[in-house]
Amino acid sequence: MCGRLNITDDPFVIQILLDLGIKHPHEHVHFGRFKRATDTISIVHQDHGKRRISSAIWWLLLTQTQCGFKPSKYTSFNSRYDKLHVQSSAAYRPFRYSRCIIVVKGFGETQFQNGKPLHYHDFIAKNNALCLAGLYKHWQHPISGKSVLSCSVITLPPHPKLRPYHDKASPMMLPQDPELLNSWLDDRHHEVAEFTHLLVPHLYQTLTVQKIDKPSCHNPIAHSHVLIHD
Repeated sequence: MCGRLNITDDPFVIQILLDLGIKHPHEHVHFGRFKRATDTISIVHQDHGKRRISSAIWWLLLTQTQCGFKPSKYTSFNSRYDKLHVQSSAAYRPFRYSRCIIVVKGFGETQFQNGKPLHYHDFIAKNNALCLAGLYKHWQHPISGKSVLSCSVITLPPHPKLRPYHDKASPMMLPQDPELLNSWLDDRHHEVAEFTHLLVPHLYQTLTVQKIDKPSCHNPIAHSHVLIHD
């Protein structure tokens, strides 16, 4: 699973946002070295043909409250690849109608043993940034009229190069090919067969992996390693 995101004000992050057609990204991005599930993050999406960057709660399913929304009791910050084609799943419709991209410098994973955290690792794009494949939903409160977005990161089986650090899953990273990214964001493009090859773990960018003491401090406690792209 992808449990935390690194969205720092990094030149590579900014350049990808500019390449995606986002103007003045510094004014819109929720930057943060340690973004956890239920935090508000920034997503790139397309609405009625117009490219946007919007704030979204990193938890796809929300529960309506008296005047707004809160994260559901059902865990949904990640959407598993094997649920994307299950009609009853929360990810089925967003995969076809509301895909997004979450531009990050890196992500973090926690390895558990007997239900307890064993160790933490940060993965950082080396001389690059990452385009994580995401889904989003739009919510509008029937009484207050409040409108919010929620989102999730699609997760795949663990990539062989990431398995020594986290053996449950890996985030879906998109190749930075303009044509593919445009198709992914196209809100008029509902046929998803062309994305099937993306549902196999692949490292499109080289990553630096660093063992840390804990996510809130992210102090290195071992030598870093480089995971060369596929």
